[in-house]
Amino acid sequence: MNRFYFMLLMVFVPFLMDAQIVSEINPANVVYNTEKTIDLRVHTNGYAIAYNWGSIRTYYKTLYYQVELGKLNDPRESPQNRNNAFVFNRLSSSYKFGKQNDVFVARLGKGVKRYLTDQAKRRGVSIGYNLEGGASMAIIKPYYLELIYPKIIDGRTGAELKVEKYTTENANKFLNNSDIYGRANWSNGLKELSIAPGIQGKASVFFSLGTNDKVAKSIEVGMMADVFIKKLPLMVETPVVRNKPYFLNLYVNLQFGKRN
Repeated sequence: MNRFYFMLLMVFVPFLMDAQIVSEINPANVVYNTEKTIDLRVHTNGYAIAYNWGSIRTYYKTLYYQVELGKLNDPRESPQNRNNAFVFNRLSSSYKFGKQNDVFVARLGKGVKRYLTDQAKRRGVSIGYNLEGGASMAIIKPYYLELIYPKIIDGRTGAELKVEKYTTENANKFLNNSDIYGRANWSNGLKELSIAPGIQGKASVFFSLGTNDKVAKSIEVGMMADVFIKKLPLMVETPVVRNKPYFLNLYVNLQFGKRN
């Protein structure tokens, strides 16, 4: 009889060990292999959308890759509008005084997501942190304005609008509110794009709902940094306005997706 119990124990020991390993990987005994998510991010000087795909190594650790596209603004940008009708009763559009270029940023990163708690300890909410780093590329598009120029029409002094980007030749008009009618059509400058490569990194804390669910969803708060090989000409430089090659932003991120 003792030999029978011994043999029975030897048969079930491997299953008990496997159960223990699964429990360490995922306290709810639910095992997923991959995670694919979308990020909707708002930071102190812009916004971004990202796609993540990762490998779930253990319940507490996920390695992932991220591709992201976002907008980068300068904190000194301030929208203005003359609210005037000048040509064909067309109202002027709002513009940002002193802005020289629109800047978009493409980011590619590799990161690790770690859970610090499981759901049972936080009433269904797991807490963890993200660390990510990788490459970035700034896409620079000239910012065009409609500038007001005097014109003689039928012997009388009138005015006309000209669509122009900033140059040293038109600096006096580009930086004079009384000569600016509004922003030109956004498509102006699309054929004049330039780039500036760089590096980027993120560090954050996240709060995940339904860690053991097939649907992934979390809220994340953190800090992100971009450093480029040259200054980004967001604004027209003056004795008191200087551009820089680095940006440090706080952000809030909403993430959702699925696990398999």
